[in-house]
Amino acid sequence: MYAIFEDGGKQYKVSEGDTLLVERRDVAEGEKSIRFEQVLMLGEGGGAKIGQPFVQGAVVTATIEDEIKGPKIVGLKFKRRKRYLNRYGHRQKYLKVKIDGISG
Repeated sequence: MYAIFEDGGKQYKVSEGDTLLVERRDVAEGEKSIRFEQVLMLGEGGGAKIGQPFVQGAVVTATIEDEIKGPKIVGLKFKRRKRYLNRYGHRQKYLKVKIDGISG
């Protein structure tokens, strides 16, 4: 069985035991689990539940394993003959989570 849920403007397709990276968020000190309640689809085949927009009562629970940094993204803005050059960088932080259960 798998579920598709929405988090941080992105959609993820997961099964139990999967590991994935989601955008970092503030969690309480010492908290090791996280719940995703915006489940769009649940199940497989003919027994699948499709939400409009979300499946009522469906929850995906996960354990937080680590907090990591993604690759550095470097950008550049340049305008010729105007003495304008702007370099910028960004490095996104992610939470590495392991899916424990899918219910609903």
